[in-house]
Amino acid sequence: MSYEMIVEIQGGACARALAKQRVRRLRTAWKTKRVVLCGVLLKMACCGGCLCCQCCCNEGETRTPEELTILGETREDDDEILPRKDYESLDYDRCINEPFLEVLEGLDNKKAKKYEAIKWILVFAIGVSTGLTGLFVDFFVRLFTQLKFSLVGQSVEECSENGCLALSLLELLALNMMFIFISSVLVLIEPVAAGSGIPEIKSYLNGVKIPGIVRLRTFICKVTGVLFAVAGGLFVGKEGPMIHSGAIVGAGLPQFQSITFKKILFHFPYFRSDRDKRDFVSAGAAAGVAAAFGAPIGGTLFSLEEGSSFWNQALTWKVLFCSMSATFTLNFFRSGINFSKWGSFQLPGLLNFGEFKCTDGDKSCHLWTAVDLAFFVLMGVAGGLLGALFNCINKRLAKYRMRNVHPKARFVRVLESLLVCMVTSLVIFIASVTLGECRDLVSTTNNNTSTQGSVNEEVNSTIRRFFCFNNTYNDMATLFFNPQEVAIHQLFHQNATFSPVTLSLFFVLYFFLSCWTYGVSVPSGLFVPSLLCGASLGRLVANILKINFHMQIYAGTFALIGAAAFLGGVVRMTISLTVILIESTNEITYGLPIMITLMVAKWTGDFFNEGIYDIHIHLKGVPLLEWETEVEMDKLTASDIMEPNLTYVYPHTRIQSLVSILRTTVYHAFPVVTENRDNEKEFMKGNILISNNIKFKKTSVLTRAGEQRRRCQSMKSYPSSELRNVCDEQVVVEPAEEGQDILQQMLERRYVPYPNLYPDQSPSEEWTMEERFRPLTFHGLILRSQLVNLLIRGVCYAENQSSASQPRLSHSEMTEDYPRFPDIHDLDLALLNPRMIVDVTPYMNPSPYTVSPNTRVSQVFNLFRTMGLRHLPVVNAEGEFHPVEDRIHHAGMDGLLRNCATGCRVDEAFTMDDLVDSISADTSGLRCGHVQLRIVFITPIVGIITRHNLTHEFLVAKLRQHYITI
Repeated sequence: MSYEMIVEIQGGACARALAKQRVRRLRTAWKTKRVVLCGVLLKMACCGGCLCCQCCCNEGETRTPEELTILGETREDDDEILPRKDYESLDYDRCINEPFLEVLEGLDNKKAKKYEAIKWILVFAIGVSTGLTGLFVDFFVRLFTQLKFSLVGQSVEECSENGCLALSLLELLALNMMFIFISSVLVLIEPVAAGSGIPEIKSYLNGVKIPGIVRLRTFICKVTGVLFAVAGGLFVGKEGPMIHSGAIVGAGLPQFQSITFKKILFHFPYFRSDRDKRDFVSAGAAAGVAAAFGAPIGGTLFSLEEGSSFWNQALTWKVLFCSMSATFTLNFFRSGINFSKWGSFQLPGLLNFGEFKCTDGDKSCHLWTAVDLAFFVLMGVAGGLLGALFNCINKRLAKYRMRNVHPKARFVRVLESLLVCMVTSLVIFIASVTLGECRDLVSTTNNNTSTQGSVNEEVNSTIRRFFCFNNTYNDMATLFFNPQEVAIHQLFHQNATFSPVTLSLFFVLYFFLSCWTYGVSVPSGLFVPSLLCGASLGRLVANILKINFHMQIYAGTFALIGAAAFLGGVVRMTISLTVILIESTNEITYGLPIMITLMVAKWTGDFFNEGIYDIHIHLKGVPLLEWETEVEMDKLTASDIMEPNLTYVYPHTRIQSLVSILRTTVYHAFPVVTENRDNEKEFMKGNILISNNIKFKKTSVLTRAGEQRRRCQSMKSYPSSELRNVCDEQVVVEPAEEGQDILQQMLERRYVPYPNLYPDQSPSEEWTMEERFRPLTFHGLILRSQLVNLLIRGVCYAENQSSASQPRLSHSEMTEDYPRFPDIHDLDLALLNPRMIVDVTPYMNPSPYTVSPNTRVSQVFNLFRTMGLRHLPVVNAEGEFHPVEDRIHHAGMDGLLRNCATGCRVDEAFTMDDLVDSISADTSGLRCGHVQLRIVFITPIVGIITRHNLTHEFLVAKLRQHYITI
């Protein structure tokens, strides 16, 4: 009994239960307890027994459920991190079927240029729309926060003398909880709108279709919910949701339709494929980054680094153009609204760090020196450690929510959000009133760290003087009782000093509250909280160096580096984050220290765990593909990781069989096969099937008998009286004429279904050994959505008719329902004649990418990821050279070609090189006047590879199985 039997895990709880039952039956047969015991000992040796080590150490991570399943062990608590098979992959590859070829035939240069022009127009529209979305969010967030802080701040100033601070606290709680309640209810309407959306968009760009992630309803709930979440005082940002919002705009705008507004229909036949849609989503996500940070180049690099697996130069130009459009749209309107100077372009993004510049004439001031690089490296290490701790705690909180909050009633999520809001509001109010220190507004030391006067005036206008008088301010209230962007400006540009105790308390409180907040049921970003948390840490380091060591440093630079270090330790982004921060500061001299800090923070954090977005992707069970596989994985081949148990269809298949297949399987594609009769050289030798000099294991070869038996059993369990027990019927069909090319007849649609090839017929006991274990020749792939479309539109022909009478569908009809194709359960069985036959050959993909069973995993992985594939068949291609007699020379067949016009001579020693020489000698090719030469390729399919077969968890499990086998 092979290991493959328990790796066949279908999506859904039922399939997981079946897999667990198989494990329980087979675990006693596998002696793997030593392996598991060794793993436990290694874990204890690495991490010991302490909670911190078990939380952060890589080697301390428990085995994934898929590994435990193969090794015969299961754990209920980790089931949620198993890559789920109900996530469907996007199909970036084109299906070159007959309807698509008809479109290509009618395509000329003029239409191609028109198509490209429309794409550029839509890219510009996506950028403008994303910029306007950012303007909408920013306007209302500013409106609500100014209203809240003005009311509460005025109340605190009045109540500080009258002793009614409790009333001020109630006002703050009432406003914050009202805003958070609205935001949380919006997430209940569309649960996908929760969080930042970056893990989902990263998965989508990686090639995974997550249901509802780019819907219009998600967009409305996301945009409206994030402005109330930020205005409600939670430690969240609006920059992350802007990326998700831009991606939704990119996905929906070129479609000119929405499932939310079904009655609004526009006839727009362009861009009806996953290939075009994913390009527009890449542009929209980049535009979201550009609008959030005013960083168009950083947005382009974000789409390239964090998601898209397929990239080209044309896409780079379009994404950059879209990012520029979003940046300047937002800049134009924000500058006009805030400064009444339309066209001045003074506010490039939602988050602007301001200008880092020394005072004119102060020659002793410097932004940073080479000596400071050593401190920046240490800050990078600290940021990586703190980021790893943040991710570890948040991961445990996310698991707790998945087990104890999400399964309960939906209003429990609202209660959790309100609880977090209440605690956050209490901390903000109590810390601002009781823990702050009164600091002088103007520094008493030699000020070589001051910025320009205009910046100082803007920063000083946002200070809070709670219980502080005589030109002093409350440092804790200045950080807590301001919008987060204002607090970041204070830490970057405030020329007064913050108390080290205040900075330490602020960092600790903000660290744990933001970690608790990320994951509640509200739209929430993580960029701004991480930047603010890291900026306080960097400012603390600057204060220590200035006060204790009397070093002449620029405090704003250390605050910026601290922000970059902590953010890099949390999200583990390098290239794009470096460019984003450089563009946000508008200071190119910060490029080297920011890059070094982010690299060190990433390396330090990666030693313990993954980035926060990768952790949440893993928790959601998304089968994400990394950039490349580990070197050790090349010990595996395609035959080791493929799915050998396939469900296939014949070129001409009855409706009853197609309905049974679609209703009883979860596969999204089916190989189209025929029997290999004319060229078979096979026999059984023990438990090995030898066919065309290719050896197969009897238990793993895709055979006619095994597949038909499974299909017959599935049809007997099908709950339709119309289709039940039909496999017991015997169908008599006249055999095809001898000597005819079956495949050629099939392609010409004059083919009568091959005898004994009915999918609804049980394996006959009279079959010979060759018939039972005859490999099936692969001719192409057809998708589930295509089969359902054919059935719904009635594309079939009667048994006594020719397949030429079957109705034809155009490419526009095949893609009309994109992206939500009808399901097989939407099909009315009463309208179908189960004995009708469907010819699938015009609609299948006859030339998909394929690999050999001996192909190494790294080659399979690179092909699958870079080409954006959805399915990768594994086939054995054997070419045989056959001379086919066309016209016999009047002198007879003395040799095959003794008197050829080109002088070539074909005999028993004729090789492929002779064939190439004859072609090069005469452009007439293989005609030679007498004999036509043909190469016949026999491609028996042995398995198929999908995204789930290339995930890291699956490959690691297979590698462990490989070690156990050897």
